[in-house]
Amino acid sequence: MSLFNTILSAINSPTQQASSSQLGDILNTVQQLSGAYQTQPSAVQSATSIVGKYVRSALQQKRTNEGDEQVQALVNQFGGIGASSQVVNMLFSAPQIQELVGEITSKTGINAGIIQAMLPTLVPVVLNFLKSGTNIQNPLGSNSVLTGFLDADGDGDVDIYDAIQLASRHLGR
Repeated sequence: MSLFNTILSAINSPTQQASSSQLGDILNTVQQLSGAYQTQPSAVQSATSIVGKYVRSALQQKRTNEGDEQVQALVNQFGGIGASSQVVNMLFSAPQIQELVGEITSKTGINAGIIQAMLPTLVPVVLNFLKSGTNIQNPLGSNSVLTGFLDADGDGDVDIYDAIQLASRHLGR
């Protein structure tokens, strides 16, 4: 099942946190970043997808070292639409940030300085997608969206870009 289908299932489940308004907030944040930094929305969506790939790797490592509950706690704490430099620095080392910025620059054409400024918002947006599967009664329990994201096939293709596109269509934007 694709990431977006898992998110839609979470929206339809009364036991999970996901909602159409949460998806709308994510889309609005991506659009606002595009406007604030005068970049193409598709480039910001692509940047979000690349950030997703790096977030996946960092969360997989965190899960291996600290367990599922710690990963879910981090997603719960930092998943949102507000900026947080703290979570960027918690997930990535300075060399990883430089690698991430370089990859986004080469694939989207967005200036490295702009990407650096966007990262504190893009990382929480990715975590917000993952937060959508959080169980309402047991916030540190099983999260179908997070599990699906972390256990993906490892082909390097992160579904965040597709999920943003499908969410936009789903919400009629």
